[in-house]
Amino acid sequence: MAPRLLVFTRTTDYRHDSIPAAVAAVRALGAYGVDHTEDPAALEAPLAGYAAVVFLSTSGEVLTPAGRERLAEYVEAGGGFVGVHAAACTEYEWPYYERLLGARFDRHPALQPGRALVEDRAHPATRHLPAVWKFTDEWYDFRTNPRGTVRVLVGADESSYEGGGMGADHPLAWCHAQGAGRVFYTALGHAAEAYADPAFREHLRGGLAWAAGLTE
Repeated sequence: MAPRLLVFTRTTDYRHDSIPAAVAAVRALGAYGVDHTEDPAALEAPLAGYAAVVFLSTSGEVLTPAGRERLAEYVEAGGGFVGVHAAACTEYEWPYYERLLGARFDRHPALQPGRALVEDRAHPATRHLPAVWKFTDEWYDFRTNPRGTVRVLVGADESSYEGGGMGADHPLAWCHAQGAGRVFYTALGHAAEAYADPAFREHLRGGLAWAAGLTE
């Protein structure tokens, strides 16, 4: 039986038009059974049957108190968690979520081409990428720099686009252990076109497989 993912796309703030394309891309990976929901009650149910829970461009406060407790228990006990793009714009009122994800969204410049710098090519999410990855996205800034608490995989080259606000050290994608669980986050994935990009799909594939414990 294929490992299962719970893909959660609830939004109570900004909603990305790319969500349908993003869900379709995860389904198209073919390696997982995918349960897609926007019902917060789904996070109140037992999660142990899932290889990973994926927050896919969620925004705002999306969980009930019971759902928060269930998600934290799941990850701490060894479950996988993956955050994509606006997952960093989520659950600002829940302090644990910032530790889980690694950082919180602050702001972004206009959607534009730029260069991502691949710092760690030993990870399944990045081993297929060139050292300099040309991409078009919103190049999220974060309220704090997560370096030191996470394994940074990809950073932004702020000299390659207009409006960056974090400076020379600007993480964009990372992973870390949370309790007995594994967490992967990528800030990329704003536009629907990203999910048709083979390099970005492979980035997602590797991050999911790592968080789910299917690869080292």
